[in-house]
Amino acid sequence: MTLKLGIPKGSLENATVELFRRAGFAITTSSRSYFPGIDDPEIECMLIRAQEMARYVEDGILDAGLTGRDWIEENEAAVVAVADLIYAKQSFGKVRWVLAVPEASQFHCVKDLDGRIIATELVATTKRYLARNGVTAKVEFSWGATEVKPPVLADAIVEVTETGSSLRANKLKIIDTVIESNTQLIANKESWTDTAKRQKLEDIKMLLEGAMNALGKVGLMLNVHKNDLARVLGVLPALKRPTISHLSDEEWLAVNTILDESTVRDIIPRLKQAGGQGIVEYPLNKIVL
Repeated sequence: MTLKLGIPKGSLENATVELFRRAGFAITTSSRSYFPGIDDPEIECMLIRAQEMARYVEDGILDAGLTGRDWIEENEAAVVAVADLIYAKQSFGKVRWVLAVPEASQFHCVKDLDGRIIATELVATTKRYLARNGVTAKVEFSWGATEVKPPVLADAIVEVTETGSSLRANKLKIIDTVIESNTQLIANKESWTDTAKRQKLEDIKMLLEGAMNALGKVGLMLNVHKNDLARVLGVLPALKRPTISHLSDEEWLAVNTILDESTVRDIIPRLKQAGGQGIVEYPLNKIVL
């Protein structure tokens, strides 16, 4: 069995390769090849633009791939959504396609754009959005540098953003959200009915979700005398439910827990003051729930 897997080329490429690394898969890319190497003999990778991924998966050229929900909806692709993976180019969160206009313009809502020109790469989705709002506007495909088009080449744009910083830098303001999107692992319908391929995809899903669950988390272990246990547990967040086990010396216990990395610098000194000893912080790659 060989699973043909599409890796998104472009803005999602590095984040995807890093997520797979945390999940236990080493993907090796090259600027001269569209066929990355992977240390799993059951997987063959191919770099495909996220915009086209859903179509190739739907047609069966690929068994599965990773792309944004926005491009699945844009292409109205009939594929199986295997997993929601909340990560983007710069962050581990969702992105938005927003309707933006020049800050100095008289446009304040989508209905103000009736009869106007809107530039975007997400043409079909934008047309459906305008129809839902009863607005008739000319939607033009943008080949790039969309932010610079208003007000000369277009009255407004629909553009993807994580933070909005690029829009603000180009003196644009957001007046509405067209669609929210996140990365999805998708599969071809026929491939999903293949027992071996489905099992492989479910394994990949589990490992990728485990890698995402571990983001921003660290493990913490320490030794504590049983007389100090209550004080140590009082320092730890109430909902973390640490694992407590006996050491060879019955007077001492081992405490093991998982914490948000951002809280550890405040907690470790308090644990030491409460009687904790041999405190070790360690990184986590996966947390499989």
